[in-house]
Amino acid sequence: MDTSKTPVPAEASQVNAAPGQEERVWRAGGLEPMPIRTLPDAPPSIHILGPTVFLVALGVGMGESYMWPRLVLLFGPEIRWLFLIGVTLQAVVMLEMARYAMATGESIFFGAARVFKPLMWFFFVVAILVYIWPGHLSAGAAALEQITGIPWLVTACIGLVLVGVVFSLAKVIYNLLESLLSILIGTLVVGTAVVAAMVGTWGDVTSTITGMFAFGYLPDQALTAAWFPVIVGSIAFAGPSGMQQMWYTLHLRDSGAGMGSHIPTIRGLRHAGEEEVMPARGFMFDTDNPEEMRKWKGWRRWVTFDAFLLFWGITMLVTVSFTVIAQAAARNTPGVRAVIETGDREVALNAMANSFASAGSSVLGAVFLGFIALIGLNATLGLFDSFSRGQADMSFHFVRGAKKLGMSRLYAAFLWGVIGFGILILLFGPADGPSGILDTLAFLSTFAMGAYCVTLLLVNNRMLPKPIRPKIWTNLIIGFGAVFYLGMLFYSLFAFGVVVG
Repeated sequence: MDTSKTPVPAEASQVNAAPGQEERVWRAGGLEPMPIRTLPDAPPSIHILGPTVFLVALGVGMGESYMWPRLVLLFGPEIRWLFLIGVTLQAVVMLEMARYAMATGESIFFGAARVFKPLMWFFFVVAILVYIWPGHLSAGAAALEQITGIPWLVTACIGLVLVGVVFSLAKVIYNLLESLLSILIGTLVVGTAVVAAMVGTWGDVTSTITGMFAFGYLPDQALTAAWFPVIVGSIAFAGPSGMQQMWYTLHLRDSGAGMGSHIPTIRGLRHAGEEEVMPARGFMFDTDNPEEMRKWKGWRRWVTFDAFLLFWGITMLVTVSFTVIAQAAARNTPGVRAVIETGDREVALNAMANSFASAGSSVLGAVFLGFIALIGLNATLGLFDSFSRGQADMSFHFVRGAKKLGMSRLYAAFLWGVIGFGILILLFGPADGPSGILDTLAFLSTFAMGAYCVTLLLVNNRMLPKPIRPKIWTNLIIGFGAVFYLGMLFYSLFAFGVVVG
């Protein structure tokens, strides 16, 4: 670690921790410096469970099961080259989010505040604008309605309340959520692969895989006002969308990854009194120490396995299954493309359910809709927990008086706040059913993703010690991400007057 005092945004130095005692710290931005602590040893690189389960749960959502199958039904599997770019870009983003979180134990929001506090408050506001909309649960509830006949509004409202109750009763929220999401993701991955094998053909699998490499394929209809904004939103939903990658830094911290091992975990409201004292800032390890750098490389191998084998691999496996099912749906429901072109978006899910049923039993159609309902619940568990973590983290550290409430109570306040608002939106809001809510999410998510790419470049290149800053190729990819997301969004706005379909 460079201990010289040079005019750079971050530096290591000595400060008085107490009379007669000095402590080494890392100064980053104008906020409180980070004391130097020991980096724990990294776990084995090859593993099954961990904080990546949250990104997988959020990534395998309505984009993979609804928005991209709809595009495949309309344009064919060749359109999936855009999905490949989107999900690969997000794997790199995941690695860069993890860089700051594991090095400091701080969230990326805290890192943004070290660069420029209004930048952090921007994400605080965007999170409220994006994630008060219960779009994923609504779409899942709509699928459940087709199975049970129970109105989607009823099951969506009940689902919201159940999410709040479960998290409020949990002792350690991270442990509960990791277990729940692991079971749900396992069910989804295995189930969709089995049913895709039943309804699809080897030709469907081949065209699905080769379609990922049809770079540059964009039929004329894809460049129209009706469908280019839909493609923009779908790319944003290729993997975890919006601020979900930023929240991943909080799950890393709660899992004890890297310097997150020095930060207490968040507890449910019922156990808020047992909460340990939350430090006012994170910590840094000694990057001049070869042993510490050896451990750091171990942590980077650990998270790289997460990014490319668990996150990228599982997300790709599930979307391949859904694409195979979509192609089978196109054969079994020949008129589905014409109906989608008229604007009836819900017909894509119905056509895929019919494709399941064609495998031999109408029960399989219900099974597919059950998967959609499961995805809605899966994403809602992850999103509402993550939203509450992010808002609580920013409030705890930067809202005067918030520390008196404690992190767990702040988490509960935001959790029940978003649940209450979600119920009001469902019952009295302006959105025209689940699709209208989902489209609102898609536009705002794309904007947030371009902004977090810019934030990543600033935080990792200015707030971290030089030995652990990103390489030039990583910066180029993240910079491409900023241009990619924001460029498509504003092109859609200026070329077509709309930002999402």
